[in-house]
Amino acid sequence: MSTDQPTVLIVEDELAQREVLAYNLEADGFRVLKAENGEEGLLVVDEQMPDVIVLDWMMPNLSGIEVCRRLKSRTETRSIPIIMLSARSEEVDKVRGLETGADDYVVKPYSVIELVARVRTQLRRSRPSAVGLRLEYGDIVLDAETHRVSRSDQMLKLGPTEFRLLSTFMEKPGRVWSREQLLDRVWGRDIYVDTRTVDVHIGRLRKALTQFGGDDPVRTVRGAGYALG
Repeated sequence: MSTDQPTVLIVEDELAQREVLAYNLEADGFRVLKAENGEEGLLVVDEQMPDVIVLDWMMPNLSGIEVCRRLKSRTETRSIPIIMLSARSEEVDKVRGLETGADDYVVKPYSVIELVARVRTQLRRSRPSAVGLRLEYGDIVLDAETHRVSRSDQMLKLGPTEFRLLSTFMEKPGRVWSREQLLDRVWGRDIYVDTRTVDVHIGRLRKALTQFGGDDPVRTVRGAGYALG
């Protein structure tokens, strides 16, 4: 499975709405995860770390507002964009949703096409390479659309795995990624790969990035993983 495919988690207790939304997002090229309540939604986030979350406000036991509050209060999940769905159209409710940390607020009944477009908008923030944007870090330029990488205007030769590793690093410079997180993002959860494979490909990426000179921008963080810069 290619992990270039961006992942959306739908947390919605109404089966029909959940399935319609999942169908349309999958048709638009997204990998979709589903949860039917807030507790399950939090578990899925811990296991799979989606790129965008579509979250229903009104759910039994754990409300969408509470799920949003918990996710935005944790460092590791704070940056995941959340689109809140609600039948509440009052301005005060919208303000409350956004104050809790939601990145967007959509009132039911909504247009599925519009919601998919809003998911794409949030994705540009969380995973710019997944929507074909150009990323820059120092003298390194990665063009996600043409799959080309250059450094100081010289084209670099990168294999597909090294390209995905670099785009992951360039989306969040400075962030430390563990080997397990890199395996999930670059190789995919459905594929068994030894964590030492990550080290091998990091070595190849370093070699590619320094083939025309320049410092090695990939940092090894002892006991934690790797980071760019």
